[in-house]
Amino acid sequence: MSKLLRPALRIFVVLCFTFAVSALAQAQAVRTWVSGVGDDLNPCSRTAPCKTWAGAISKTFINGEIDALDEGGFGTLTITKSIAIEGTFGSGFGSTLASGASAGFIINLTDNSGNDPLKTVRLRNLSINGAGQSGSIGTRTGVNGVRIILATGAVYVENCLITDFSNRGITDERTTGGKLYVMDSTIRNCGQSGVVIFPTSGSTQISASLDRVRLLGNGSSGLVADSGSRVSISNSIVNGNVNGVVAESPTGTSELNVYNCIVNHNTTGVLAGPGSVVIRLADNSVQNNGTGVNVTSGIVITYGTNRINGNTSADVAGALTAAGAASSELGTK
Repeated sequence: MSKLLRPALRIFVVLCFTFAVSALAQAQAVRTWVSGVGDDLNPCSRTAPCKTWAGAISKTFINGEIDALDEGGFGTLTITKSIAIEGTFGSGFGSTLASGASAGFIINLTDNSGNDPLKTVRLRNLSINGAGQSGSIGTRTGVNGVRIILATGAVYVENCLITDFSNRGITDERTTGGKLYVMDSTIRNCGQSGVVIFPTSGSTQISASLDRVRLLGNGSSGLVADSGSRVSISNSIVNGNVNGVVAESPTGTSELNVYNCIVNHNTTGVLAGPGSVVIRLADNSVQNNGTGVNVTSGIVITYGTNRINGNTSADVAGALTAAGAASSELGTK
């Protein structure tokens, strides 16, 4: 081959590759659809939907949306780019059955090309179920409902049911800072904890907000704020767990704000420690637990508006720190 032709051939190959990548990006849609009677070989359009979330995500542009057309089980998914997964409550309820899987959804936003500046994931109107079988025994075989590994922006979980996982319902283990928002959702019957905010480094800071959430019947804790987390839960029900809400911090510090919640029928309602932790309580009902509030270390601040009584072993173990006019809420109505 002539030496004069070689540079021209290289330029031609580069141009072909560039055009192919550009065509692929243009072929992706901002909105795609899945259906129980779909096929992943389809283009994932409304009239030719895909079968699974995994089949649709490769055909959905960054920060786009995948909608469920009807009720169905659409498989587990590892999310590597900003996306909205919409179960489309009303026309159906999109479901993920994670039997034997490490997680229903793994969020690991690895794109550092600059094409995904938001790094945000939205999960809405979904049933995420870890139930499975071991021989003839019905049990929990899915490990985690939603596992967050990397997403420097925000993760939204809205109007979702997360149930029957062997480990956690939601586990936020980010190595970098970020935000988690859980709203209008139920996390129940998991073998370990319902929601755990657990940065992999104590110096990492994750901010989490839970509102109108039900944490029910989990085998360890309803909610755990671990080292490096700043967590608020409001207008929520935390019942039937071993520990209701927990702040602990083996390294670094953690903060947990609990406002207008019902924390009842747990072995321990509110648990502080071990480590450097701050828990703030206002307008809560902490009743009918084994121990209402257990302060093993750190500080639990109360604002004179809680009902901490009617607990079996003790209303408060350890010392509370008063804020405002009231010095104690024991026995308040």
